[in-house]
Amino acid sequence: MLLVAVFKSLAGMTGNKPFTPGDKKTGLFLMIAAHIMLLIGLYQWFAGPGLQSIQSMGMKNVMQNGVARFWAVEHPVGMLIGIILITIGRGSAKKNISDKAKHSRSFWFYFFALIIIVASVPWPFREVARPLLPGMH
Repeated sequence: MLLVAVFKSLAGMTGNKPFTPGDKKTGLFLMIAAHIMLLIGLYQWFAGPGLQSIQSMGMKNVMQNGVARFWAVEHPVGMLIGIILITIGRGSAKKNISDKAKHSRSFWFYFFALIIIVASVPWPFREVARPLLPGMH
């Protein structure tokens, strides 16, 4: 959804297109999906190794361990910032401004959210690697 929203906003911004109800729905569906993922992620952080590693190791030791720091701090904070940017982008598109400004603001907020979210993913080539498809190593 985020990629679709980025490309729709970019096309609207560069093509000087009107801000249509379809653009509003794309932003709305993106925000709904992002907030659902936030709720799932918060549950996983509290019930999984995120909070438990801080409680068992202590914050100082978690911050000194790259893998524990990623899962307890970096990943949740990066994703939270991305979701906040998505929400702000959606809100800025609801303002009474020109269509070009709506597309432009949406694009930049969604684009920066995309960069932060992609940087916060545990890609297979990182130290905190996870397989792209569960069960495959």
